[in-house]
Amino acid sequence: MSLIAELRERNLLQDIMPGTEELLDKEMVSAYVGFDPTADSLHVGSLLPITLLMRLQRAGHKPYALVGGATGLVGDPSGKSAERNLLDIEAVQHNCAGIRKQLERFLDFNSGAANSAVMVNNYDWFKDFSFLDFIRDVGKHITVNYMIAKDSVQKRMETGISFTEFTYQLIQGYDFYYLFSHHNVRLQMGGADQWGNVVTGSELIRRKSGGEAFAFTCKLITKSDGSKFGKSEGGNIWLDRERTSPYLFYQFWLNLPDADAAKMSLIFSFRPVAEIKEMIVAHEAAPHLRHLQKALADEMTIMVHSEEDLAFAKKASDILFGQSSVEVLRELSERQLLEVMDGVKQVTGSADQLKEGIDLVTFLAESGVFASKGEARKMVQGGGISINKEKVTAPDQKLTVDHLLNGKYVLLQKGKKDYTLAIFA
Repeated sequence: MSLIAELRERNLLQDIMPGTEELLDKEMVSAYVGFDPTADSLHVGSLLPITLLMRLQRAGHKPYALVGGATGLVGDPSGKSAERNLLDIEAVQHNCAGIRKQLERFLDFNSGAANSAVMVNNYDWFKDFSFLDFIRDVGKHITVNYMIAKDSVQKRMETGISFTEFTYQLIQGYDFYYLFSHHNVRLQMGGADQWGNVVTGSELIRRKSGGEAFAFTCKLITKSDGSKFGKSEGGNIWLDRERTSPYLFYQFWLNLPDADAAKMSLIFSFRPVAEIKEMIVAHEAAPHLRHLQKALADEMTIMVHSEEDLAFAKKASDILFGQSSVEVLRELSERQLLEVMDGVKQVTGSADQLKEGIDLVTFLAESGVFASKGEARKMVQGGGISINKEKVTAPDQKLTVDHLLNGKYVLLQKGKKDYTLAIFA
């Protein structure tokens, strides 16, 4: 199955220039996607362009990943309702380095194959490009009327758009022209909101060199409720484990609503489309088993992190939502414990007082786990409190140094899933 045919089957294709599919079916094509360096890590929302480059390379074509060291200094108005804060050059270059390191996990850059991936940074060709040279060599080819007609500009004209962001499409357009001229890149890919910028690039190539370039865009990913995909209550789901732990990354996919599970499987999974459709049928017959979510969570966690991280994520899930014992908790290193407890409410206590023992009911009330001693005592007496996954049976239970995990932590649980991590220093 050709790349374009597969994207259609996955319901990903939005717009495509005439001749693009024929070009991809005829020969190896060099194609690029741009990444905006607003942070030193990509996030789940970036997985669409990443997997697009992966599918391109697996189909035998040559992927170029462009990090916007120059465009990151300007700001893309596409999909934005207001001007964003500009980063300085040091911050942008730092972010570009972080993105490059991440992309090396997903694409083959080093095998020496004809279609090995290439990383480029548009700062390299813009840093010595003077403003006067740019407006002479680039600006004269694209009219203001042409630029204003773009949807991304039209929407911002209502609230105000700076000249800086207005010129973004010219800069991105020149990226395409530069890659076309210096690397024989003939295809640009991106999200549907980038179509205006993409077309500007192909038009600049035609007007400046008489060359022919191609492009297609993929549909923007939204959840069934219409909200933006890739965010949780805590914000972005990052690909950097220091920003979002593998456990929370796994949980993000595992907790996809049933209404989104089929759509996201087709978008992100590398399983054959026919196999995914069979899984969708099975899922619809027994949605409570969450087969689609589990399969996608497994695949994405291994792809972004590792099989070891997946195994730990499942172990962590069992700790919080299964029947794990205190022995399993004690096997965790401090880093692993904190990864499992990422997002869990935390309270503090005095390590010195643990030597003599701290009355559990008093601690639960004074630390704010319960509003009062009476409420805490009632829950203890009803068997609704556990310490390190062990149910409390004694109404006069004390917390002691013997309860400490990694020398400073105690996991308190009320009910089935309400956890608090007590830290004693």
